[in-house]
Amino acid sequence: GNIYWTDHGFNLIEVARLNGSFRYVIISQGLDQPRSIAVHPEKGYLFWTEWGQTPCIGKAHLDGSEKVVLVSLGIAWPNGISVDYEENKLYWCDARTDKIERIDLESGGNREIVLSGSNVDMFSVAVFGAYIYWSDR
Repeated sequence: GNIYWTDHGFNLIEVARLNGSFRYVIISQGLDQPRSIAVHPEKGYLFWTEWGQTPCIGKAHLDGSEKVVLVSLGIAWPNGISVDYEENKLYWCDARTDKIERIDLESGGNREIVLSGSNVDMFSVAVFGAYIYWSDR
């Protein structure tokens, strides 16, 4: 197995084996302030949230190829991100808009607000079965 992570200081997404070997950078271009990562190993996708000058939700293959932006409008401080493997949905929470939203992870379409609060400052989100879990600061 592999582990993926963002490096906020160098604006990179990296991967390594679970024991730390074979570490390498898979995405180094076009990242400003990457925040969180979610992986769909079966489909071979990597998703991330980006806070920088142009906040967005990104998607690429696990090797960093075919990088695309799935969401760039109506998003400000996207924090946590989570994959619903059964429904093929991608969830994220936004600390500025105080929302949890979801999209189809293949196309980025069918965007829906799942939860909207006020002064919640959502930090992370996880999806398991019929349940959504989140934390705030």
